[in-house]
Amino acid sequence: MPQPLSDLSAVRRPIQNAQGLPNAHYIDADVFEEEKQALLFSQWAGLATAFDVPEAGDAVPISFLGMPLLLIRDKQGDVRVFQNTCRHRGMILVAEPRKIEGAIRCPYHSWCYATDGRLVSTPHVGGPGLNTHADIDRDTLGLIEVRSHLWFGVVWINLSGDAPAFEDAMSDLLDRWSEFDKPLFHGGAESRFQLEVHCNWKLAIENYCESYHLPWVHPGLNSYSRLEDHYHIEKQGEYSGQGTLVYRQIRNENGDVFPDFDGLTDKWDTAAEYIAAYPNVLLGVHRDHAFAIILVPDGVGHTIEHVHLFYTQPATDEGLRARNAQQWKTVFEEDIFVVEGMQRGRQAPGFDGGRFSPAMDGPTHLFHDWVASKIETHRAQSRAAE
Repeated sequence: MPQPLSDLSAVRRPIQNAQGLPNAHYIDADVFEEEKQALLFSQWAGLATAFDVPEAGDAVPISFLGMPLLLIRDKQGDVRVFQNTCRHRGMILVAEPRKIEGAIRCPYHSWCYATDGRLVSTPHVGGPGLNTHADIDRDTLGLIEVRSHLWFGVVWINLSGDAPAFEDAMSDLLDRWSEFDKPLFHGGAESRFQLEVHCNWKLAIENYCESYHLPWVHPGLNSYSRLEDHYHIEKQGEYSGQGTLVYRQIRNENGDVFPDFDGLTDKWDTAAEYIAAYPNVLLGVHRDHAFAIILVPDGVGHTIEHVHLFYTQPATDEGLRARNAQQWKTVFEEDIFVVEGMQRGRQAPGFDGGRFSPAMDGPTHLFHDWVASKIETHRAQSRAAE
């Protein structure tokens, strides 16, 4: 028997009397499947970074919410995303990260694809020694490409194919951070790491976009960038987060810092901002570096956080980069017990989604409202299609 749909009416109320998302949205497998369609497939979701395929021919297989995808930098240098499936019998094409020297060859029947997705070879398709057949039109059997866009070092994908253009969907954020529309250089191997958290992916978003928890969860950070130094960032339907008026640059033993981005306004001398770009990318900007965290849901109560740090120049102090990465890793690890504790708390049947502080929880409430609005739209579309 199908489960009744969750009631989201209390989530859509103004913050002063709203409730958070019901427990089912964190622990129920059926609701997780509904949210995949409503929140992740239909939006511009983060998949990976361009650094994952730095050179032409680099190919990385990625499973995103159970869908086999292939991230590749084609021979022209463009980053592209395809379904990692041969058009013949559905065989996985690339099983491990590797360099494509010639063509992408299916290991089953050796159909071959160019790095731009074109089907270029079909051995024996017309019989032994006959590599063509009148009924096999190579022009219509190229790899299925997933709509993608590269911004802020992140490869964003729209699996449904019908989201607004990225520039329209993220227009306000692009404008807000237009000063950072400059080349970003990944810090290299020491500037990427993963965190595995046993929680629903939405809890990582909720925790990231508010500063309310700083004094108790991040006492070291709060010692110089205090709760009272922070402000809310809210854009309904796109993103929410927090900013700080006090950013302290990291230094090496000689007192050196990373080079600044060129042309920044005075605001960024001491400020930094941290934004959750809905649905699943956490971004941070500072005068001298930036980062992106791509949240990959792995089931209803498990999430992988892929963290990448970027700099203003391709070559900076390696030791300082490592120190910066360790500092951020420590901060992000401090959040793990919180999001995992909230996940366990969602098993309590009497919990009604909780309440929001009108003064402190605006960014989190905005995310809940976005989730509820997208699910309601998805349900209405599903009913209309019946």
